[in-house]
Amino acid sequence: MLPATAIILFAATTCGAAETFGYHEVQLDQKGRIVSWAGPPSVAYDKVVRLTWNFWREMKPCPNGVSYYLQHQVWKPEEDARGIGGDQIPMALSSWNLLYGYLGDESVKANMVHMADYWLDHGLAPATAYWASLPYPYNTDLHSGAYDGDMRAGKGGVQPDKAASFAAELIVLYKITGNARYLDAAQQMADTLAVHIAPGDAENSPWPYRVDAVGNQVHTQLKDGRTLKASYTSNYTGALRMFADLRTLGRGDAKKYAAASAILVSWLKSYPLTTNRWGPFFEDIPTADWSDTEHNADTLAMYILERRENWDPKWREQAKSALDWSYRTFANHEFDKWGVVVVNEQTVYQVPGNSHTSRHAAVEILYCEQTGDCSNKEDAIRRLDWATYTVDNDGKNRYPRDEIWLTDGYGDYIRHYLRAMASAPELAPDGQDHLLRTNSVIQNIRYAAGNIEYTKFDANSVERFKLGGFVPLKVVGGELSWNPKTRVAQIRARAKQVTITGR
Repeated sequence: MLPATAIILFAATTCGAAETFGYHEVQLDQKGRIVSWAGPPSVAYDKVVRLTWNFWREMKPCPNGVSYYLQHQVWKPEEDARGIGGDQIPMALSSWNLLYGYLGDESVKANMVHMADYWLDHGLAPATAYWASLPYPYNTDLHSGAYDGDMRAGKGGVQPDKAASFAAELIVLYKITGNARYLDAAQQMADTLAVHIAPGDAENSPWPYRVDAVGNQVHTQLKDGRTLKASYTSNYTGALRMFADLRTLGRGDAKKYAAASAILVSWLKSYPLTTNRWGPFFEDIPTADWSDTEHNADTLAMYILERRENWDPKWREQAKSALDWSYRTFANHEFDKWGVVVVNEQTVYQVPGNSHTSRHAAVEILYCEQTGDCSNKEDAIRRLDWATYTVDNDGKNRYPRDEIWLTDGYGDYIRHYLRAMASAPELAPDGQDHLLRTNSVIQNIRYAAGNIEYTKFDANSVERFKLGGFVPLKVVGGELSWNPKTRVAQIRARAKQVTITGR
C-alpha cells in the first residue's frame, strides 16, 4: 500500500480556482478539455521526452557502483527494496533506439551498450540449462550485481517472452554497433526458443510464461485449493521480430525459425485475437492472479499495423479488434470532466497508467495513419496530453497514485511519444530537425545547421524527417520528397550513408 502522501500527490485536487493533477496545474482549452501543461503537442511531447531521458541519464548509481536502473524497478532517493522489472532493459533499448535517431545524442547509444553488456555479463542461464542462455529477468539478491531468477518464481526462473524481447533488441544493437556479441547472444536465445516451442492451445501458449531454466518446471501456485500454472502469455511480438531479423541476416537455422514463427502467428490468431485472453505481462503479479493487460493487446495491434502487408488479409479488422478490446476493458472515465478518457493498466490493477494511456494513444494514431480512419485521433492526442502531467520539471515520471516506475515512466513511455510524432508529424517540434522514422536502423546521425548526415544498416530504406531548421535542397545517397506545408522530408535512400543539405 502506498503512503498517503503519494496518493494525495497524484489525485486531482482543487485549491481555490486552481485544479492540479500529477505535478502540474491542469491546463484546459476553451471547451474545458485538458491540454498539456508544457504547451501545444509540438512543444510538450519533445519536452517530456527530453526531461525523462535526462533524468534517466543523470540517475545516481547504487552504493555498489551499479547503475540504479540496472538493479531497481522503482526510483526512490532512499532506494527501493525491489529488483529490476522483467522487461525493463528491453523497453529502454527499444525507446533509446528511436531516441538516438531523434536526438543524435551519442550518450543515448552509449547507454544502450551499457545496459545490454551488463545484462549479458551478469544474467544468463547456463549454456547447459534446458532453457539455455536465456536471461534471468530479476535480481533476487538486490545488490548482488547479478540477475538470477524471477520475481515470483524465485531463483532459477526465466520468462521466455522477455528473453525474446531482449534478443530482438540485441539484434537492433548489433545493427547499430556492428558488435557481433549481440547477434551471437540473440541467436543463442532464438535457438533455445525454437527448439522448445509447442503449438499451444487455449490454456498454454507456445512457451510457458514462467519456467525453471534448468529443470524446466513451469511455475505453479496454489489458490483456493487449485494449482495454477504460469503456462500462458500473449506477449510475442518480440519473438516474431527476433526470428524475422535473424532469417533476414542469414543467421541460425532459417527453417526452424520460420516454423517457430508460423506456430506463433497461428496461435496468436487462433487464441488471443479470437478469445481476447490478453494476459499476463507484469512480473510482480502472482501466478495465481490471472490478469489481462493493455500492453499485450495494443502491442500486437501495433505489430500488425506496421507489418500489415505480410500479416493477414484481415489485418485491419484484427488490429482494430485488439484496440477496441483494450479500450472497452481499460477505459477509465475518472477524467471525463476534462474531456479525456484514459487507459488502465491491467485487470487486477485498474489504475490509469502513463505508459498505457500513451501506448494506446500512439497505436490509435498509427491506425489513423495506416487506414485513413482518424475518428479517434483527437481523443488520442488528448490522452497523450494527459500523460504529460506525470512528468515533473526535473524528469521524475510518477505513475498516477503509485510510484516512479523505471518501466512505465521511461523505457515504456518515451517510445510512444516518438511513435506518435512519426505517425503524425504535426506533433513533432516546429523549428527543429528530427528523424521521426526509418525502416532500417540508424548507426550514426549528426544534425548541423542546414545539414544532416546519417549512416544506417541497410542501403535501401525510407526515412521520414521533420525539418524546421532548413529547407532541403539536395540529398546525396537518396531521393527527396519534400512537403513545405508540413515540413516533412521523405528520403528514399539507396546508400548506407546519406547527406541532406539545404538552406
